[in-house]
Amino acid sequence: MMTESHIRANDRRAVFVGVEAYRQAGGNVLIDLFSEDGGGYFEDGALLDRLALEKLEGIAAEVLVEGWKWAQAFLDFPHAHGLRRLYPQPLPLPPEDQARLDAVQADDDALSLEYESAEELPDEVDAKFGELEAEIERLSERQQVYEADALARGGVFVVLNHDGAARIERGFIRPEDEAPAPEADPAPDTVSEGYGVTEDGEIIETGNEGAEGIPDAEPEDEDPDDGKPLSDVLIRDLTAHRTLGLRLALGEQPDVALIAVAHTLAVQTFYGYTEANILDIRPSSVGLATHADGIEDTAAGKALADRHAAWAGRMPRDVADLWGFVVGLDPASFMGLFAHCAAITVNALRLPWERKPRTQGTADKLASALGLDMTAHWSATVRSYLGRVTKAHILHAVREAVSDEAAERLSGLKKQAMADATEQLLAGTGWLPPVMRTPERDGRLAEEPQGRDIQEESDGEAVPVAAE
Repeated sequence: MMTESHIRANDRRAVFVGVEAYRQAGGNVLIDLFSEDGGGYFEDGALLDRLALEKLEGIAAEVLVEGWKWAQAFLDFPHAHGLRRLYPQPLPLPPEDQARLDAVQADDDALSLEYESAEELPDEVDAKFGELEAEIERLSERQQVYEADALARGGVFVVLNHDGAARIERGFIRPEDEAPAPEADPAPDTVSEGYGVTEDGEIIETGNEGAEGIPDAEPEDEDPDDGKPLSDVLIRDLTAHRTLGLRLALGEQPDVALIAVAHTLAVQTFYGYTEANILDIRPSSVGLATHADGIEDTAAGKALADRHAAWAGRMPRDVADLWGFVVGLDPASFMGLFAHCAAITVNALRLPWERKPRTQGTADKLASALGLDMTAHWSATVRSYLGRVTKAHILHAVREAVSDEAAERLSGLKKQAMADATEQLLAGTGWLPPVMRTPERDGRLAEEPQGRDIQEESDGEAVPVAAE
């Protein structure tokens, strides 16, 4: 109870600021004698937030030196910023840098092959891996550069990542910094042929003379309707027939159909404001940040953002060149682009006002086909699960992951103490709530008490009751 309002030492803000900086600013750390890691708790959350933000603002000031118009610091990424984003363009490395990158990559591959079966790396080998990876990252970053125009108009968000490190996201364009639309062609001269305009603006008759003052010959058989555009009705008729022809032909050529679908997905994924797709397929990607706080700052969220940024950096600047880009991809790259564009449209959300049992069933089938293992992306902690469910759900998790005896030992604890103890018990067990599990081949899931199977006792503690 004493530590409920305090911040754990492994919190991302605490890791980022550090104990010494926090103490120098006047903060106090409460040491928990019963904690296995001995990390303790930071008592002043407001001070910790201020120190973290100040440190992020210092990093933002350093990033401005790159030439950006602005840089802003936030503890959490402002997902609802509504800004368009530009990505760096690929740039070939100078020959000497490319040779260096190839050599370092070869050294890294050779070292990985030599120690691939080693259970633990010697300290000097581990240090060597770190040096090689740092050099590879340094040289690889030089292969992606922002154009001068993007730097002059764009900005940067500096935020605190899930692991306590600073996260720098570049290339955002504010509406007022968008490039102006190209000017329309000047209006045609409204003065009819054979007339002119004096310096005073008066229209006078000049005659129908050519450049040498010789009257132009009268055209023969001139049709007064020459040059008149086709009517809208006729154009609709003709293009309807062409659309029918395209549909018939595309259905007979699956390889081209796959290209057309990939092109349509890429147009709306990377050029969302441009209507350049030929297929009437409209991919939709639901933002997850409004449904799970901090989800896009997790390791999985960062990995997806990095993959998207890598593809965006390869996209041609003009959407008119996208078809040729897609056609020119090697088979592996093409399927990678196709898979990424399809992947960001996945929506397995279960919302209380929606009834989509078939969608959830399909989500289970997709998870099984992918062999999805959510333990690689999520674990049950007080913050993510245990502090948000009833005691009955906590004890059920302990029974499944540990033993009935362990659950019995916890049953007499208060809710907060039970959640804290359970977090340590579940660590490394790979336990997941049933709603996050990938179904086994026989489709059976472990049963867990649901919301309607729980009722609150008069003292506010939850106990299970028989299901209806």
